[in-house]
Amino acid sequence: MNLRTPGPIPVPDDALEAMSGPMINHRGPEFKDLLYRVTDKLKRVFETQGDVYILTASGTGALEAAIVNTLSPGDRVLSASGGAFGDRFGGIAETYGARVDKLSVRWGTAVSPDELRRALEASRDVKAVLVTHNETSTGVTIDLEAISGVVREFNKLLLVDGVSSVSSIPLRTDSWGCDVVATASQKGWAVPPGLAFLSFSERAWQAHSQARMPRFYFDVAAYKRSFENGQPPFTPTLSVMFALDLVLDRMLEEGMQSVFERHARVGDMTRLGMKALGLSLFADERVASNTVTAVNVPEAVDGRGLLEVIREEHNVVLAGGQQSLSGKIFRVGHMGYCTPSDVQEVLDALAVALPKLGFAPSGAVTKPG
Repeated sequence: MNLRTPGPIPVPDDALEAMSGPMINHRGPEFKDLLYRVTDKLKRVFETQGDVYILTASGTGALEAAIVNTLSPGDRVLSASGGAFGDRFGGIAETYGARVDKLSVRWGTAVSPDELRRALEASRDVKAVLVTHNETSTGVTIDLEAISGVVREFNKLLLVDGVSSVSSIPLRTDSWGCDVVATASQKGWAVPPGLAFLSFSERAWQAHSQARMPRFYFDVAAYKRSFENGQPPFTPTLSVMFALDLVLDRMLEEGMQSVFERHARVGDMTRLGMKALGLSLFADERVASNTVTAVNVPEAVDGRGLLEVIREEHNVVLAGGQQSLSGKIFRVGHMGYCTPSDVQEVLDALAVALPKLGFAPSGAVTKPG
């Protein structure tokens, strides 16, 4: 099965084997060594000298942790969004009582620095800015470096959804001034779901000291205290940590710049291949993601039927569109250890399936087979 969703993604065989290792005492010395070793490697990928914590949670859990550890009910935040996950980030803040100003752009495009600057000029009492670095619902990556520069102009906290970008697309936590960055294991880290990672800056800690949103499981102060003793505050997903330890070694040995370049090459191949089939991309190519490509479903084709045919007849699993894009786009994940042959298999399957469903590679409508 060629699993090409934007997460979970395929896990290397040796990582799966590492997960089968015997359990250890998460309050014992073996875990202490593992925790410190993995955290040090995570910091190198995040490019931070600050704190990084490992949560047993999904990416959404890490986003919730970013909110509740830095804000209080009634705080005003600016949520910049161009997709389903950007909207979710702002929705979490609203759930906990923040006053959310929404800067929304058309799905398939990215929030620009100028748009953000105008929004901040109009809302001077904003405490934090929420951004999604890589929006998997639309296949868009924002210019986070430029966005962070604007946030620093206004001296606001910057909370970043890096769930599908960290480890696959450059994100320089410290040099770009990102106060909190959240990500999760089932994306570019190429290990199964179950863990989330959260970077936390000194500015974030200052905000934490005043934050009054309710928190218990996601209170980073508990993670900080436990980390000092080489322990987790709560029972971790040990087997995923075993796999993460191995995969991080491989990633750092390859070199992060090489990892980023590899993702860029595969992203380019995917986009070019889709256009060669006569398909159109949903996202503006100037901001197209190197971890997931969103493709418009041709008018003559049933989007759900296409995913079913690709899965059942070609053993290729793609993702559909979300919310208003359901049935209108399909998404191809190409993060982690995705190879050109993996992408070619997707393209070959589409070349066979599309004409059967009423679309010829030339773009001419055919009679469904």
